[in-house]
Amino acid sequence: MHSPRTPTAGLHASLSGFSKCFPSSVCFPILPGFCLPVSLPGLLAGSEGLCLVGLVEMLSALDRRDRPPEEGPVAGLQGFAVDKTFLSSLKGILLETELALTFIIFICFTASISAYMAAALLEFFITLAFLFLYATQYYQRFDRLNWPCLDFLRCASAIIIFLVVSFAAVTSRDGAAIAAFVFGIILVSVFAYNAFKIYRTDIVPIVTQGDQQ
Repeated sequence: MHSPRTPTAGLHASLSGFSKCFPSSVCFPILPGFCLPVSLPGLLAGSEGLCLVGLVEMLSALDRRDRPPEEGPVAGLQGFAVDKTFLSSLKGILLETELALTFIIFICFTASISAYMAAALLEFFITLAFLFLYATQYYQRFDRLNWPCLDFLRCASAIIIFLVVSFAAVTSRDGAAIAAFVFGIILVSVFAYNAFKIYRTDIVPIVTQGDQQ
């Protein structure tokens, strides 16, 4: 007589056939970062056959998953490296002097004639933008713009603006307004010298090369 086939024997027979296709352990992912590798031969032998990945592997997987991408805002800011040699050059010193004087004049107008502080504040931000573009060499990305000509026009317009507001402020005979007038005259001279240097070193060579061609 044939002995009745128990369900356990049938299960072992099925798993033994399945283990021929997968002789090694199979890892079933349960959560991101760890998994349950099941060893089919271990199951057939009666052992538990279940194991967790090590704690180090799980933590490294979670770290890789949660790590921010390299191309982000921080990576993008690495392109704005400041050129320290430019800050110590004549052009950098002129821009820094213009920036400091426009800020002082803005403070003086704020304390005396608030109607004129908008001109000083606007020129402060324009000068700060040019200083940033030149110090980081970012202006080279906009090579279609004539930067010497734009810088020359900036200086020329600032000379006209500060001449007007300085002489208009001195008529009030206020202490802060008179200080704004004095600093305004100094700032006008700095802008005039900067415009002269731009014209001699940048604009004249470009015009001469254009005439020769």
